[in-house]
Amino acid sequence: MITKFLSNVAVSFNPFSKLSKSTRVFLSLLPPDARTTMKIQTKLLPRASEELPKIAVTFKDGKVMELESSKLSIKDLVEELDRHSRILRKKEELGGN
Repeated sequence: MITKFLSNVAVSFNPFSKLSKSTRVFLSLLPPDARTTMKIQTKLLPRASEELPKIAVTFKDGKVMELESSKLSIKDLVEELDRHSRILRKKEELGGN
């Protein structure tokens, strides 16, 4: 997962729910120094909560992606985020921004 271009990550999930698996794995994929390079906000929901897990990612160019992680596998989640990260990487390589 390309995390270089992430500036803010906000997650909301019930850690005991099966629907939160992708969210938990996503958080584990963030690099160890992630808190120094980006802002990470985590909201743990109560065990009885019916609210679905959500991930909101802000990229360094200002684009915000809000993903409902209960409907995505971790592979799909990473692909979705990496799609925009690759665009930003190409811009950076070409000298833009």
